[in-house]
Amino acid sequence: MKKFIKELIPYIVIIIVVVLVRTYIITPVIVVGDSMVPTLEDNQILLLNKFEYKFNKIERYDIVVIEVGKSEIIKRVIGLPGENIEYTNNTLYINGHEEKTEFNFETDDFNLQGICANCDKIPKDKFLVLGDNRMVSSDSRIIGLIDKKDIEGSAHISIWPIKTVK
Repeated sequence: MKKFIKELIPYIVIIIVVVLVRTYIITPVIVVGDSMVPTLEDNQILLLNKFEYKFNKIERYDIVVIEVGKSEIIKRVIGLPGENIEYTNNTLYINGHEEKTEFNFETDDFNLQGICANCDKIPKDKFLVLGDNRMVSSDSRIIGLIDKKDIEGSAHISIWPIKTVK
């Protein structure tokens, strides 16, 4: 009996380590829908890095996984706390200044006041997120600003198909 228990210990340790890693550090997530096309496709499998924002700031254009109710959505961070965001003629304006970007996604005109009626700037610990396929995305324009606590982590690595996500 002692020998059996001794042989079983390494397997128990492996199971515990896998559960801890999956719970607190990295876990797979599946893209649902077309809101992030062309960057991400429906049913693409990404790795959610739950650890990154424990030590690093959330930055503009990060692709993040957000808890909304009992589900998760994947969006791109566009507006950061303290900023006033506006899109006019497919151009992003931050605090009234045009933001040059490598991303060129078609976006209907909107401004921060249309999302947050009493806001002249994005409040502390809130973020404005958009899907890359903005014409079909349910994002901050519909669900409002996102609380930092609801951002589960970043998703920059695709495990199926295998590629790096920008």
